Amino acid sequence: MGQADLFAAAAPAVTEVAGVDEAGRGPLAGAVYAAAVILPEQHTIVGLADSKALSAKQRDKLALQIREQALAWHIASASVAEIDDLNILHATMLAMRRAVEGLGVRPELALIDGNRVPAGLPCHASAIVKGDATEPAISAASILAKTARDAELLSLHERYPQYGFDQHKGYGTALHLAALRTHGPCPEHRRSFAPVRKSLES
Repeated sequence: MGQADLFAAAAPAVTEVAGVDEAGRGPLAGAVYAAAVILPEQHTIVGLADSKALSAKQRDKLALQIREQALAWHIASASVAEIDDLNILHATMLAMRRAVEGLGVRPELALIDGNRVPAGLPCHASAIVKGDATEPAISAASILAKTARDAELLSLHERYPQYGFDQHKGYGTALHLAALRTHGPCPEHRRSFAPVRKSLES
Protein backbone atom coordinates (compact mmCIF):
# COMPACT_ATOMS: atom_id res chain seq x y z
CA MET A 1 0.00 0.00 0.00
CA GLY A 2 1.47 3.37 -1.05
CA GLN A 3 1.61 6.57 0.96
CA ALA A 4 -1.53 7.96 -0.67
CA ASP A 5 -3.43 4.79 0.22
CA LEU A 6 -2.24 4.99 3.80
CA PHE A 7 -3.49 8.56 4.03
CA ALA A 8 -6.86 7.59 2.60
CA ALA A 9 -7.19 4.71 5.05
CA ALA A 10 -6.31 6.93 7.99
CA ALA A 11 -8.76 9.68 7.02
CA PRO A 12 -12.03 8.15 5.78
CA ALA A 13 -14.57 10.42 4.14
CA VAL A 14 -16.79 12.32 6.56
CA THR A 15 -20.39 12.61 5.45
CA GLU A 16 -21.50 14.77 8.34
CA VAL A 17 -23.08 18.22 8.26
CA ALA A 18 -20.94 21.31 8.85
CA GLY A 19 -22.33 24.43 10.45
CA VAL A 20 -20.90 27.72 9.20
CA ASP A 21 -21.19 31.22 10.65
CA GLU A 22 -19.34 34.53 10.67
CA ALA A 23 -18.43 37.23 13.16
CA GLY A 24 -17.50 40.84 12.55
CA ARG A 25 -19.46 42.06 9.54
CA GLY A 26 -20.57 45.28 11.20
CA PRO A 27 -17.48 46.65 12.99
CA LEU A 28 -15.35 49.46 11.60
CA ALA A 29 -12.05 47.67 12.19
CA GLY A 30 -10.45 44.25 12.06
CA ALA A 31 -10.85 41.21 9.84
CA VAL A 32 -14.15 39.39 9.39
CA TYR A 33 -14.02 35.85 10.78
CA ALA A 34 -15.87 32.65 9.91
CA ALA A 35 -15.86 29.16 11.36
CA ALA A 36 -17.03 25.76 10.18
CA VAL A 37 -17.80 22.96 12.64
CA ILE A 38 -18.82 19.33 12.24
CA LEU A 39 -20.29 18.01 15.48
CA PRO A 40 -20.79 14.33 16.30
CA GLU A 41 -24.36 13.20 16.71
CA GLN A 42 -23.65 12.29 20.32
CA HIS A 43 -21.90 15.21 21.98
CA THR A 44 -22.09 16.50 25.53
CA ILE A 45 -21.88 20.22 24.81
CA VAL A 46 -24.66 21.94 26.77
CA GLY A 47 -25.74 25.51 26.11
CA LEU A 48 -25.03 25.94 22.41
CA ALA A 49 -26.72 29.09 21.19
CA ASP A 50 -26.20 32.16 19.05
CA SER A 51 -22.92 33.60 20.31
CA LYS A 52 -24.50 37.05 20.69
CA ALA A 53 -26.88 35.61 23.29
CA LEU A 54 -24.01 34.34 25.46
CA SER A 55 -21.64 36.09 27.83
CA ALA A 56 -17.92 36.20 27.01
CA LYS A 57 -17.27 33.70 29.81
CA GLN A 58 -19.91 31.30 28.44
CA ARG A 59 -18.50 31.60 24.92
CA ASP A 60 -14.95 30.88 26.06
CA LYS A 61 -16.06 27.80 28.00
CA LEU A 62 -18.12 26.47 25.10
CA ALA A 63 -15.35 27.16 22.59
CA LEU A 64 -13.05 24.82 24.50
CA GLN A 65 -15.68 22.06 24.49
CA ILE A 66 -16.37 22.54 20.80
CA ARG A 67 -12.69 22.18 19.92
CA GLU A 68 -12.43 19.06 22.07
CA GLN A 69 -15.55 17.28 20.79
CA ALA A 70 -15.99 18.39 17.17
CA LEU A 71 -15.21 15.87 14.46
CA ALA A 72 -13.63 18.76 12.58
CA TRP A 73 -13.46 22.54 12.96
CA HIS A 74 -11.68 25.41 11.28
CA ILE A 75 -11.58 29.18 11.75
CA ALA A 76 -10.74 31.47 8.84
CA SER A 77 -10.85 35.17 8.07
CA ALA A 78 -10.81 37.81 5.36
CA SER A 79 -8.48 40.72 5.98
CA VAL A 80 -9.25 44.41 6.17
CA ALA A 81 -7.59 44.83 2.77
CA GLU A 82 -9.88 42.14 1.31
CA ILE A 83 -12.92 43.78 2.91
CA ASP A 84 -12.03 47.13 1.37
CA ASP A 85 -11.28 45.53 -1.99
CA LEU A 86 -14.22 43.14 -2.29
CA ASN A 87 -16.81 44.79 0.04
CA ILE A 88 -17.90 43.28 3.35
CA LEU A 89 -20.47 40.87 1.88
CA HIS A 90 -18.07 39.23 -0.55
CA ALA A 91 -15.27 39.19 2.03
CA THR A 92 -17.60 37.41 4.46
CA MET A 93 -18.48 34.82 1.83
CA LEU A 94 -14.75 34.35 1.18
CA ALA A 95 -14.05 33.77 4.88
CA MET A 96 -16.88 31.23 5.06
CA ARG A 97 -15.55 29.34 2.04
CA ARG A 98 -12.08 29.30 3.57
CA ALA A 99 -13.52 27.93 6.81
CA VAL A 100 -15.22 25.02 5.02
CA GLU A 101 -12.18 24.29 2.86
CA GLY A 102 -9.97 24.30 5.95
CA LEU A 103 -11.87 21.49 7.69
CA GLY A 104 -9.52 18.94 6.19
CA VAL A 105 -12.48 16.70 5.37
CA ARG A 106 -15.37 17.20 2.97
CA PRO A 107 -18.78 17.40 4.64
CA GLU A 108 -21.82 16.18 2.78
CA LEU A 109 -23.65 19.43 3.49
CA ALA A 110 -22.80 22.87 4.83
CA LEU A 111 -25.49 24.77 6.73
CA ILE A 112 -24.82 28.50 6.38
CA ASP A 113 -26.23 31.04 8.81
CA GLY A 114 -28.11 33.76 6.93
CA ASN A 115 -29.76 33.99 3.54
CA ARG A 116 -26.78 33.52 1.20
CA VAL A 117 -24.53 30.62 0.30
CA PRO A 118 -20.86 31.31 -0.56
CA ALA A 119 -19.86 30.47 -4.11
CA GLY A 120 -17.36 27.71 -4.76
CA LEU A 121 -17.99 25.55 -1.72
CA PRO A 122 -16.66 21.98 -2.04
CA CYS A 123 -20.02 20.50 -0.95
CA HIS A 124 -23.76 21.06 -1.09
CA ALA A 125 -24.96 23.96 1.02
CA SER A 126 -28.13 25.47 2.40
CA ALA A 127 -28.70 28.88 3.96
CA ILE A 128 -30.75 29.11 7.17
CA VAL A 129 -31.89 32.49 8.45
CA LYS A 130 -31.15 32.72 12.20
CA GLY A 131 -29.63 29.25 12.00
CA ASP A 132 -27.22 30.15 14.80
CA ALA A 133 -30.17 29.93 17.19
CA THR A 134 -31.65 26.67 15.83
CA GLU A 135 -28.83 24.48 14.46
CA PRO A 136 -26.25 23.28 17.01
CA ALA A 137 -23.43 23.07 14.45
CA ILE A 138 -24.08 26.65 13.32
CA SER A 139 -24.23 27.78 16.95
CA ALA A 140 -20.86 26.12 17.51
CA ALA A 141 -19.43 27.86 14.46
CA SER A 142 -20.84 31.18 15.69
CA ILE A 143 -19.08 30.74 19.03
CA LEU A 144 -15.71 29.84 17.50
CA ALA A 145 -15.84 32.75 15.05
CA LYS A 146 -16.86 35.22 17.75
CA THR A 147 -14.22 34.15 20.28
CA ALA A 148 -11.51 34.23 17.61
CA ARG A 149 -12.47 37.70 16.48
CA ASP A 150 -12.73 39.03 20.03
CA ALA A 151 -9.21 37.72 20.67
CA GLU A 152 -7.98 39.61 17.61
CA LEU A 153 -9.56 42.85 18.85
CA LEU A 154 -7.90 42.45 22.24
CA SER A 155 -4.61 42.09 20.39
CA LEU A 156 -5.39 45.23 18.39
CA HIS A 157 -6.08 47.05 21.65
CA GLU A 158 -2.54 46.29 22.79
CA ARG A 159 -1.19 47.82 19.57
CA TYR A 160 -3.61 50.75 19.38
CA PRO A 161 -4.90 51.42 22.92
CA GLN A 162 -6.21 54.88 22.02
CA TYR A 163 -9.24 53.41 20.21
CA GLY A 164 -10.66 51.28 23.04
CA PHE A 165 -10.95 48.10 20.97
CA ASP A 166 -11.11 46.07 24.19
CA GLN A 167 -14.40 47.77 25.04
CA HIS A 168 -16.33 48.02 21.76
CA LYS A 169 -14.58 45.30 19.69
CA GLY A 170 -14.47 47.62 16.70
CA TYR A 171 -18.16 48.53 16.53
CA GLY A 172 -19.14 52.12 15.86
CA THR A 173 -19.89 53.19 19.40
CA ALA A 174 -19.73 56.80 20.57
CA LEU A 175 -16.35 56.05 22.20
CA HIS A 176 -14.97 54.59 18.98
CA LEU A 177 -16.26 57.41 16.78
CA ALA A 178 -14.79 59.99 19.16
CA ALA A 179 -11.42 58.21 18.98
CA LEU A 180 -11.60 58.23 15.19
CA ARG A 181 -12.23 61.96 15.18
CA THR A 182 -9.31 62.55 17.53
CA HIS A 183 -6.71 60.13 16.18
CA GLY A 184 -7.86 59.27 12.67
CA PRO A 185 -7.91 55.63 11.52
CA CYS A 186 -5.23 53.04 12.24
CA PRO A 187 -4.10 50.50 9.61
CA GLU A 188 -6.74 48.02 10.82
CA HIS A 189 -9.70 50.32 10.18
CA ARG A 190 -11.93 49.50 7.22
CA ARG A 191 -11.61 52.48 4.91
CA SER A 192 -14.58 51.37 2.82
CA PHE A 193 -16.88 51.96 5.81
CA ALA A 194 -18.49 55.41 5.89
CA PRO A 195 -17.44 56.54 9.42
CA VAL A 196 -13.81 55.65 8.72
CA ARG A 197 -13.91 57.29 5.29
CA LYS A 198 -15.44 60.40 6.85
CA SER A 199 -12.66 60.59 9.44
CA LEU A 200 -10.10 60.63 6.62
CA GLU A 201 -11.88 63.54 4.96
CA SER A 202 -12.07 65.70 8.08
